[in-house]
Amino acid sequence: MFITPAYAQTAGAGGMESLLYGPIPMMVALFAIMYFLIIRPQRQRMKQHQELVSNLRRGDTVVTSGGLIGKVAKVVDDGEIQLELSEGVKVRVVRGMVQEVRSKTEPVKDNG
Repeated sequence: MFITPAYAQTAGAGGMESLLYGPIPMMVALFAIMYFLIIRPQRQRMKQHQELVSNLRRGDTVVTSGGLIGKVAKVVDDGEIQLELSEGVKVRVVRGMVQEVRSKTEPVKDNG
């Protein structure tokens, strides 16, 4: 027929070897690289931000993602805080919008 014996022999040879160095190990390696360079550091940053937000208390000076700098006047609930931007100017802010804590207050000491 039209198929030469040389082509017929190379089609069946090396089938397992081509999978060993083929696309599957490359995809696994690519995923591992992406995990260690992108996903893992992002999770660590999210965990640090969540800890920062959960430890907010009255008197802390914070910076919001909108650029407002103020002092925490009151912790309203788990989702909101009240910032005092200047004397008599208070704004309610979602806790997740706090980007940075500039200064922390000292914890209240019990005299009991």
